[in-house]
Amino acid sequence: MPSISGPPIAYSRDYKKKYDLLQSSLTRPNGPNKFEIKVRRNSILEDSFRIISNVSRVDYLKAKLWIEFDNEDVLDYGGPSREWFYLLSKEMFNPYYGLFEYSSTDKYTLQIRPFSGRCNELHLAYFKFIGRVAGMAIYHGKLLDAFFIRPFYKMMLEKEITLKDMESVDTEYYNSLKYILQNDPSELYLNFSIDEKFFDVVEEKELKPNGAQIPVTNENKHEYINLVIDWRFVSRVKPQMDSFLEGFNELIPKHLIKMFDENELELLMCGIGNVDVKDWKHNTVYKGGYHLNHIVIQWFWRVVLSFNNEMRSRLLQFVTGTSRVPMNGFKELYGSNGPQLFTIEKWGSQQNLPRSHTCFNRLDLPCYESYTDLRDKLIKAIEGSETYGGVD
Repeated sequence: MPSISGPPIAYSRDYKKKYDLLQSSLTRPNGPNKFEIKVRRNSILEDSFRIISNVSRVDYLKAKLWIEFDNEDVLDYGGPSREWFYLLSKEMFNPYYGLFEYSSTDKYTLQIRPFSGRCNELHLAYFKFIGRVAGMAIYHGKLLDAFFIRPFYKMMLEKEITLKDMESVDTEYYNSLKYILQNDPSELYLNFSIDEKFFDVVEEKELKPNGAQIPVTNENKHEYINLVIDWRFVSRVKPQMDSFLEGFNELIPKHLIKMFDENELELLMCGIGNVDVKDWKHNTVYKGGYHLNHIVIQWFWRVVLSFNNEMRSRLLQFVTGTSRVPMNGFKELYGSNGPQLFTIEKWGSQQNLPRSHTCFNRLDLPCYESYTDLRDKLIKAIEGSETYGGVD
């Protein structure tokens, strides 16, 4: 009898091969040939929630989608299905409904709202529904119009969330924890508890039993930092994430999704956009002696032009934390202190790989001696950021 988790999948960094393997490995139903979804445009979220949540046989969700918009006589040969995922994404992830919110550093990457249950008593049912929709999108080769913080994808993959993951999401916490890591926290009079604010009400949350009575010292600061990271991204949204994954894994098994890394998972769920290199170049600033006509900068943009859209998206992920470009282009990129253009700064020796600072949208680029050396090292940095720690 096969393992419930499925056979192990060999890890590879070839995204296209992984995608093809995923599609060939997904089970196709022997049941219904078509799954009809009829919705009204002005209540697409409520109608879709009612229909999909009431499905007891997952095979229906895997059948060919047939989307009908009320009072519209259009046959679904692909267009209405794509539009349904697009319009439904706009509603599901709208912060107005209290299920998701924007990260603290921008207005385009989403995270689960910790207090979603206080805004919607059916929030866990909605998270399971959203998980099903996300799974359906991957299963049927469609996309969601939403991008999430990096820890969200890592939680989907059951990967450890680290301090550097916090940089592009919550800069205030990142800087505070980094200070504690680099200094003796005894003089800060901290303890193993966190003040959590919901509107005007502040609640004390203990990070461990009797945490309010345990001071943070130089000896236990690593435990404190790990518990804060777990609280910030995992424990306080665990019921919501569990419900999301319950719905998602009904369509996409764990063992298949785990062959992707968190950056590839973003591309799988949200797509590879057409990156406008001209707009990117026009809205980039240079520091440390670099300028637009510097030979290394000319080589850099030559490398970017040589990349396909997948690699350009991966480069954006490496430097900014997400492959998402704001609606109005690169001029509206946000960093930890508000608007922050893409920045390239001269740094390090020619032996170094490039490194990034996601909270500043900054690429630290050594002054390499050749185009080939720059291209090779930039690719190594992008592909190996999880391994060698090229993201600060």
